[in-house]
Amino acid sequence: MKIAFVGKGGSGKTTLSSLFIRHLAADRAPVVAVDADINQHLGAALGLDEEETSVLPAMGAQLPLIKNYLRGSNPRITSAETMIKTTPPGEGSRLLRIAEDNPVYDACARPVELDGGPVRLMVTGPFTESDLGVACYHSKVGAVELCLNHLVDGPGEYVVVDMTAGSDSFASGMFTRFDMTFLVAEPTRKGVSVYRQYKEYARDFGVCLKVVGNKVQGQDDIDFLRDEVGEDLLVTFGHSDWVRAMEKGRPPRFGLLEEHNHQALRALRETADGSYELRDWQRYTRQMVHFHLKNAESWGNAKTGADLAAQVDPSFVLDESWASTPQPA
Repeated sequence: MKIAFVGKGGSGKTTLSSLFIRHLAADRAPVVAVDADINQHLGAALGLDEEETSVLPAMGAQLPLIKNYLRGSNPRITSAETMIKTTPPGEGSRLLRIAEDNPVYDACARPVELDGGPVRLMVTGPFTESDLGVACYHSKVGAVELCLNHLVDGPGEYVVVDMTAGSDSFASGMFTRFDMTFLVAEPTRKGVSVYRQYKEYARDFGVCLKVVGNKVQGQDDIDFLRDEVGEDLLVTFGHSDWVRAMEKGRPPRFGLLEEHNHQALRALRETADGSYELRDWQRYTRQMVHFHLKNAESWGNAKTGADLAAQVDPSFVLDESWASTPQPA
């Protein structure tokens, strides 16, 4: 399952995504955690100290390696230089699996030990001073999108992505890459504004969207969220002494998280797992191609000097049958 946590800056989406990752790890589920936010905080929320987070490899810095690996022997992709963030896989492409070892994970992922077992953590990398005036942050998250486009995952496997704040993910097709999107909203008008944007933009793409209320202090907050988002409100989180300790760098054993918050996390997982039966690989592949052609026409062809529409393999559908198919040499 591919799961996104989105929301405005300061809504608590990184905290809640880290709690969900810990919940999955406690059940020993295979997990790849991805920090795709411009403010890189997921590593710290998972318990890494400053020194450990500072040496996490940036996916954006490994883009040539990622492209060369994923390209494989696909004859429609003439070079890694002509691959852009939306380039779809085709016959001969190499695909990523959750639990395997491969050069992309070797270069970009690091294990993080949590209660129950390790998870793989990947980060886009921070927006650095050298990027100012010469690079767009969307080029950094392009490495995440390219990996998601080439990912084959099955039931009981999880990719959890802490997304960039606000509605920035609509700058590409990445918002359609997920089986479930959890939008974290505070019980304020600003808190639900991103929800309205997501709901409007995602309506035509079959995006499964549920709202997670955060920083809820009482029934009035719950009523407010229910009035604003209706049946899309799934669960709410309130004050947590466990989270306060975690934010100070001293998290207790995860089993000591408050029971009502454990219940909320179980509801998130049940909802995410329930979306599996709605998975439509044909639509997923069509959307991938749609956004690739759109990006190719608007900027990709000019940037690469190639006709990127030729990269589309019309007979290829990404689905779980590829999970047991040997990778091309």
